[in-house]
Amino acid sequence: MAEVGTGEESIDNWIERSGVEAVDDEFDEGWIAKGGDLSPELLIDAYKCGVFPWDVNPEIEWYAPRKRMVLLTSELHVGATMRRVLSRSSLEITLDRAFKSVVRNCAVTDINDSRSGGTWIDDTVIEAYTKLHEQGFAHSCEAWRDGKLVGGIYGISLGGVFFAESMFNSEDNAGKVAFVYLVRTLKEWGIELFDCQTSDVWKERFGARLWPRSKFQSHLKEALEMQTRLGPWEIKSE
Repeated sequence: MAEVGTGEESIDNWIERSGVEAVDDEFDEGWIAKGGDLSPELLIDAYKCGVFPWDVNPEIEWYAPRKRMVLLTSELHVGATMRRVLSRSSLEITLDRAFKSVVRNCAVTDINDSRSGGTWIDDTVIEAYTKLHEQGFAHSCEAWRDGKLVGGIYGISLGGVFFAESMFNSEDNAGKVAFVYLVRTLKEWGIELFDCQTSDVWKERFGARLWPRSKFQSHLKEALEMQTRLGPWEIKSE
């Protein structure tokens, strides 16, 4: 179970009230509990406490990394190479137009495979997050080429936080183009905290940084005071 400290009480309390089983994180990876289900109520409560599911087989594993990769939307860095990609891009970018298709594509071509040896997204996960999407909490940003979905990203939005879950590309940089548009849109809406969960080089290049769990929990608590912007979402130009 998480040690007591700033922000840790909410994690411990979540474990207790959710009926999941606390685990001994011998590898210090932030694995805090196992069991439970992927009901919308449990998922939303988990995210509000800085906890997210990572694997579901044979049972759900819940994580709250001791080092959390976070991007402040006001600090998005777009390097010269990505600026050229964006300036030359003819992709159509949309929000919440094809949520389930984005998640299904992430299940096949998840670029965030540093979280495991492969994708953990199965039909149970797809259905759970689709329910959250239908309730207005889960969102996707899509990149299209001639009417074909070629990239996208999805996650959960609560208060002033976007919890990114996964991203895919079936065309070079398409997912990253969607990512940049999403972060810029969130900034316009006043959603400052973009949770990237775990560390990747490409995230660092966009300005994401590793925060200790206590810092993330503190900022999370403050960000959740903002009213949640329920979906469906739209880009102004869409």
